[in-house]
Amino acid sequence: MIVSAISRLCSSALEPFGELQREVDVHRTFVLQSCLLFLLYFLNVAVLASHLPQELLKLIPLLTGLFAISRLMYWLAYAMGRSFRVFGFSLSFLPLLGMLLWNLATLLLLEPENLLAVAKPEEHSQRSGAKLRYWG
Repeated sequence: MIVSAISRLCSSALEPFGELQREVDVHRTFVLQSCLLFLLYFLNVAVLASHLPQELLKLIPLLTGLFAISRLMYWLAYAMGRSFRVFGFSLSFLPLLGMLLWNLATLLLLEPENLLAVAKPEEHSQRSGAKLRYWG
């Protein structure tokens, strides 16, 4: 930083080290892809948390940690070279794909009766004599 600041003060050029197009593109692409994948991840985790049993909810922090570490690995690999980035991307995308398939299987195959959340009216016995009021 100090060298860059001194060179900018001593030079009349706007960018004394040349154009930094590739470095900027690397970070811009990483941020854009991370935002999109995080949106998909958040939606899948929200659905997954509503359908998982209580004993399996401990998977949510583990999946979150895996997502964060895999995005950092992707960023480092993408900054080093484009051929190494597939490992970090697959570590973040494949669990996301697995969560999506699990959510679809849970919603469509295991619980098709709860797909549209329509409350069934409660049946009141006529023996109690209580009238159902509209306010409760």
